Amino acid sequence: MPLVLRQGRRALLAALFIFAAQAHAQKGGDPAACAACHGADGNSAIPGTPSIAGQPKIFLENYLVMTREGLRGNDVMRGLLKGVSDKEIVALAVHYSRLKPKLPDEKIDAKLFNRGKDIAVKNRCASCHEKNFAGREQMPRLAGQREEFLAEVMLQYRQNRRPGGDTMMNAALHGIPEADFKALAHYFSRLK
Repeated sequence: MPLVLRQGRRALLAALFIFAAQAHAQKGGDPAACAACHGADGNSAIPGTPSIAGQPKIFLENYLVMTREGLRGNDVMRGLLKGVSDKEIVALAVHYSRLKPKLPDEKIDAKLFNRGKDIAVKNRCASCHEKNFAGREQMPRLAGQREEFLAEVMLQYRQNRRPGGDTMMNAALHGIPEADFKALAHYFSRLK
């Protein structure tokens, strides 16, 4: 990505984060504070930012608590969650777990989709994330998640760069060539 586009993207993201931080300061744990980045309906329109609609409640609770405590997430998320009570975190998790995830508008690349499906079956991804990849308990929903987000997260796990990452995922991705992450991400992102 050219430097000018990266700088423009960073400026846009910074503005959205400031908006979100201001909303959080005013509302404390209110879903409106999350909307600037994750979408009012929990479906992110920002590249690299995950959609949180329809994620399992326990997964969201765990992620939010770990982020608040500085073990996961990024500086912006940690700042937004600073001082948010456990009760507010549970309310946020309940709210977003009940929202419906939306599929991306992009078309399916049949070859890439089928390659991703084959890799997911071969590596038994459904054994943790469920056969429909909707996730369960502390396992996140992969179905319908943003494609570029999934590919980047897999790469972070593989390269041991995921803050507070689950070592089970490091092991699960061991042996899968990094070039196959794009196919896996494409497959998961196009599932209902």
